[in-house]
Amino acid sequence: METLRVDAESRSSESDVHGESGETAQGARENPEPGVAPAPPPVVSQTALAVADIVGGARAFHLWGRLGLQDIRRRYRRSLLGPFWLTISMGVLVAALGTLYSALLRVEIGVYAPYLALGFIIWALISGLITDGCNAFISAENIIKQTNLPLTVHVYRMAWCNVLAFCHNATIFVVVAILFTIWPGWIGLLALPGLILLCLNGIWVGLLLGLVSARFRDVPPIVASLVRIAFFATPIIWMPELMPSRALMLALVLDFNPFFHVLELVRTPLLGEAPGIASWIAVSCTTLGGWIVTLALFRRCRGRIAYWV
Repeated sequence: METLRVDAESRSSESDVHGESGETAQGARENPEPGVAPAPPPVVSQTALAVADIVGGARAFHLWGRLGLQDIRRRYRRSLLGPFWLTISMGVLVAALGTLYSALLRVEIGVYAPYLALGFIIWALISGLITDGCNAFISAENIIKQTNLPLTVHVYRMAWCNVLAFCHNATIFVVVAILFTIWPGWIGLLALPGLILLCLNGIWVGLLLGLVSARFRDVPPIVASLVRIAFFATPIIWMPELMPSRALMLALVLDFNPFFHVLELVRTPLLGEAPGIASWIAVSCTTLGGWIVTLALFRRCRGRIAYWV
C-alpha cells in the first residue's frame, strides 16, 4: 500500500511539472519577453501586387463584362436603335467617302470601299481604346473610393465596351463584302490573332494613359489631338501603293507607325492577303515593350490612384 501511494504521488507531481511547463511555454509564445520583437509579417513585393491586380481584374469578367454592357445601354438609353446609330453614321460616311475618293484616286469602288470600311472600323476601335483609356480611372472615381476591387477592372471594362462597339460596326464590312462579293477564305482567320494583339495593346495603353491622366488632367485633350493627327498619318483613307513614289518621309510614316502595323494585321487578312512579317514583329515588340513599361509604372503608382482621382 505504501508503495502504491508513493507511485501515485510521484505521477501527480510529474503531471503538475509538465502542466506548469506547458503553460509556461504557451504563455511565452503568447506573451514574448519584453525587448524581443515579434516576427514581422511576410513582405509582398509591389510587382507581385501589380501582377495580381492585372490577373485578378482579368478573371473578374462577370463584373467588367456587365459594367461594359451597362455603359453601352446608358449611353444609348431611350434610343430606338441604340448603338446601331453609330454604325449607321459610319456606314453613311463609308458610302459617301468610298464613292468620292474612289473617283479621285481612280480606284475601282469594289476595291476601295472594303479597304475604307475596314480602315474606319478598326480605327474606331484603336482610337476608342486610346481616348477612353485616358478616363478609365477618372470616370470610375466613386467605385475606386468606395469598393475594394482590382484597379484593372476599370481598364477591362473600358476595353470591353469598345470591343462591343467594334462588333456592331463590323456589320458594315459584312454588308460591303456581300455587295462586292468579297470572301477572304481561310486566310481571313489570321485577323483573329491580329485582333487579340490589338486588344492586348489597347489594355496596356489604357492602363498607362489612365494612370498618367489621373495624375495630370491635361493629358486627355492632348492625347485626343494626337489621335486626330495619327488618323491622317495612317493609311485609312489613302492607300500606300497609290502614292507616286515611296519617298523617305512616306517610308518613315509607314515603317515606324505602330498604328499602321496593327491596322495591317486585322485588315489585310480580311481582304484575302497575308500580313507582312514586319508587321507581326513590330506589333509583337510593341506589345511586349508596352506591357513592361506599363507594369513598371503601375507597380510604382498603383497605391496612389485612389488619391489622384
